[in-house]
Amino acid sequence: MEAVLIVFIVFGSIASLFLVPAYLKSRERSRLHDTLKASIEHGQPIPAEVIEAITSDVKVKAPASPMRDLRTGIIWLGVAVGLAAFGFAISFEEPDALYPLIGMAAFPGFIGVAFIAISFFGRGK
Repeated sequence: MEAVLIVFIVFGSIASLFLVPAYLKSRERSRLHDTLKASIEHGQPIPAEVIEAITSDVKVKAPASPMRDLRTGIIWLGVAVGLAAFGFAISFEEPDALYPLIGMAAFPGFIGVAFIAISFFGRGK
């Protein structure tokens, strides 16, 4: 039972790293939309600075580069090392937890290794 709780906490915290910022950004955009809608309904002009701020907020994904791939690979390797260290720390209390967590750490580890390999193969281009 405790192992299931630990797994839910680990994956829940990882998921919250992506879901919470997306939710907050969505709420902010919704409030901005409501404010602009109310100002348009009341006949107030929208300043050019506001329109510029809204359109410049759109993120354009940077093109892939070897340096970006290297950074991504290092981050994935960091996640793998963190999961393996977590498994090692838990194994003092629950020895059977080490190998499943090392197995889970292998997935981001191999993704990281692949990104690092891609960064080295793409250096000449």
